[in-house]
Amino acid sequence: MAVKIRLKRMGAKKTPFYRIVVADSRSPRDGRIIEEVGTYNPVAEPAQITIHEESALKWLQNGAKPSDTVRNLFSKQGIMEKYHNAKNNK
Repeated sequence: MAVKIRLKRMGAKKTPFYRIVVADSRSPRDGRIIEEVGTYNPVAEPAQITIHEESALKWLQNGAKPSDTVRNLFSKQGIMEKYHNAKNNK
């Protein structure tokens, strides 16, 4: 089972709100998820990002692949740097 960390769109028309979720890569965008890792609100000024670091790092270490947008969000929050440091220190 290929697991991805990606965005699940919520909110009303023209006011998107996203949940950062862990899901099977074969499931639809807004379909069945395994776990919610955080939220992302691009409409707010500045954009609001909340991520549960421990669970995000746990899924990355277990082999979940982040989407391009999620990778950028994780990089802004410093999670990708922590993941690479933990990976190289093993």
